[in-house]
Amino acid sequence: MVRSVVLVLAACGASSAPRTQGGDSVTVHTAMAADDDFRPTYDSAELARVLGDERKAIAAAEARSDDDPDSQRDVAVRRRFVASLEVCAANARICPPRLDEPAWTYDVDKGGDPPLDSALRFDLASWQKLAGELHGRACACRTRACVETLGDAIDRLETRPMPDVLADDTAALSIVRARECLSRLAGRIATPRPDATR
Repeated sequence: MVRSVVLVLAACGASSAPRTQGGDSVTVHTAMAADDDFRPTYDSAELARVLGDERKAIAAAEARSDDDPDSQRDVAVRRRFVASLEVCAANARICPPRLDEPAWTYDVDKGGDPPLDSALRFDLASWQKLAGELHGRACACRTRACVETLGDAIDRLETRPMPDVLADDTAALSIVRARECLSRLAGRIATPRPDATR
């Protein structure tokens, strides 16, 4: 299953797409396997509430960003997050595991372990839990710094489990999904368009 997700990611990155007003590529994916989609635990009312809050946050950030490139990059990440929520609401696809914005600060240059809730033991059960947390945090990023440093944290942590633990399909799929979210939020792969006909 992980191999099929990787192939889908490669196909997503290679597709051509129309440009939107915000400059992000948008494309429609109809061939993604439903088994590879994460099924959220939150309901449509909670999703609608967060979507409304995030749209307000974008409007407020746009009013403040002016010509500041860092602020504009943060707004672009938040727009992509909202776009993923819109796809989730319309099609139950690419739904993030969590809707909150967990606190996250990680200075990669200082070294050390990233600040995570899961224990960093790297046996099978703890690696699955840790990979799931990384997936949740990655998909919930609303800033460029979060996207970049979570990607660095995944790169650093992924080398630590033993090979037989690292090969676990459950954890591997969580890491693939985390990287897909980070790539989408960074604008490296396109966000699917909500398709009411699906």
